[in-house]
Amino acid sequence: MSADTRTADRAEIAELFARLADLLDENRHADAHTVYADDIVVRSPLGGELHGLDEVTAYLERSHVEGERTFHLHGDVLVQLDGDRAKATAKELTYFYRDGEPPYRTSGLRVACIAVRTPAGWRFSETRITLAWMQEK
Repeated sequence: MSADTRTADRAEIAELFARLADLLDENRHADAHTVYADDIVVRSPLGGELHGLDEVTAYLERSHVEGERTFHLHGDVLVQLDGDRAKATAKELTYFYRDGEPPYRTSGLRVACIAVRTPAGWRFSETRITLAWMQEK
C-alpha cells in the first residue's frame, strides 16, 4: 500500500468522526449508514450494546429530546491502519443546549472504533463510548 493511499485512508477514517458529529447535531439519524457499517456494534453508557444499523438508528430516534440540541467536537484522532481494517480513537466533547441559550450540560467522552473498508468507503463497524466526565449547569 502506497504512502498516498495510507494518508487518504487515514483522512477518510478521521472524517467519519466529523460526519458522525454532523448527523447527530442535525438529527439526521436516517443518515447513520454514511458512517456506520450495516453490522455495527455500539457500546455506550446510555444505550448499552446495540447491534446493527437498524437498532442504532432506532435508538438515536427514540433518544432525541424535543427542543434539545447538541454540539459534538472530536479531537486527538488517532488511526492505526491494518489493510482494510483500522483502529481509530478520538476524544469527544458534547454540549447540550437549547436554541439561543448556553449549554446546560457538557460531557467528555473517549471513543474507540474499528473501521472497515466497504464498497461505499470506510465505515465504523464497532464503537465503544466511555464517559470520562459530565457536568450539569
